Amino acid sequence: MTRWLFIWMLASMSCLAQTTPDGFALPQPGRVFQFPRDHGSHPEFRTEWWYVTGHLNAPNGQHFGFQVTFFRQAATAAGEPLFLAHCALLDVGGQNFLHEERLNREGWDAASSTTALDVRNGNWSLRMNGDQLELAATIRADAQLTLTLRPGKPLVVFGKEGVSRKGNSPAAASHYLTWPRLEASGRLRVAGQTHDVTGQAWMDHEFSSSQLDEGQVGWDWASLQLNDGTEVMVYRMRRADGSSDPAGTSLAWIDKQGGVRQIGAGDFRWTATRRWTSPRTKADYPIGARIEAEGRTFELRPLREDQELGSEVSGLPYWEGACDVLDARGQMIGRAFLELAGYAGNLADHLKAR
Repeated sequence: MTRWLFIWMLASMSCLAQTTPDGFALPQPGRVFQFPRDHGSHPEFRTEWWYVTGHLNAPNGQHFGFQVTFFRQAATAAGEPLFLAHCALLDVGGQNFLHEERLNREGWDAASSTTALDVRNGNWSLRMNGDQLELAATIRADAQLTLTLRPGKPLVVFGKEGVSRKGNSPAAASHYLTWPRLEASGRLRVAGQTHDVTGQAWMDHEFSSSQLDEGQVGWDWASLQLNDGTEVMVYRMRRADGSSDPAGTSLAWIDKQGGVRQIGAGDFRWTATRRWTSPRTKADYPIGARIEAEGRTFELRPLREDQELGSEVSGLPYWEGACDVLDARGQMIGRAFLELAGYAGNLADHLKAR
């Protein structure tokens, strides 16, 4: 789903079938994806991101949540793109949350390949090597993460005919590719200790040119990796009154073989169960959620209240947090990541002002 990086988008609500008024491509139904090329960059689209989150475990029982996201954003079709990147690490037992943002122009400090998955920002990188992904990132001098990620099931394409709708406007859409379960292994250095870690990760790759629709101010999104080998992806685009936009709200069931079935806004419920107010930004985030769909209930319980980030460079904070997943009886049945954007200010207003 969207990574909060609509921050760099100009919200052009074009009614043209193929491009925005300033020449960027719009997602088209029936696109035939070609790999490894489509794992790489798509400069004909305004905005693109490669987003990896996951839960890691060390042999001594320590549990960590992590996020590393690379964004490419162009202001004009012929202009030099900007590359924004985020990295966050949660030490669950120690309740220590580290994060860093970077912003660089294309060139020496940042780049993305158009032929394969190979994106970097400074010494942070994500690239494909054969049938596995290699991820490397640091958080200042506080942490260093090096992971190998091996797909545990096939790549998933969300949406209808390859187009993931975020609203009624023809422009409010993306191409949305996901590895819903990656087997992670590698090394983590934090707090003066080095750990061999293993775990599971989720990777989204989206490209678009304008996703926010008129009247939308933000979104809630979650990825659930369940212990039974299935996954759930769910999002709701929010209006100013806090309600969901039905045209931009969806839940996807992913079975053990990687098959996808999506349902619409009328077929599930998203209810906030817990709130937290940031002492820095005063944003009021619904950091706990209950998702009810087709007779099943999923409770998202955050592993730390304060998992807010994103204000150092972008100026627009958001909440991106590691969670446990509980069933209706309170039993832990999986792990998740929850993203809450637009609570520290109307995203649409922010985009128009940039």
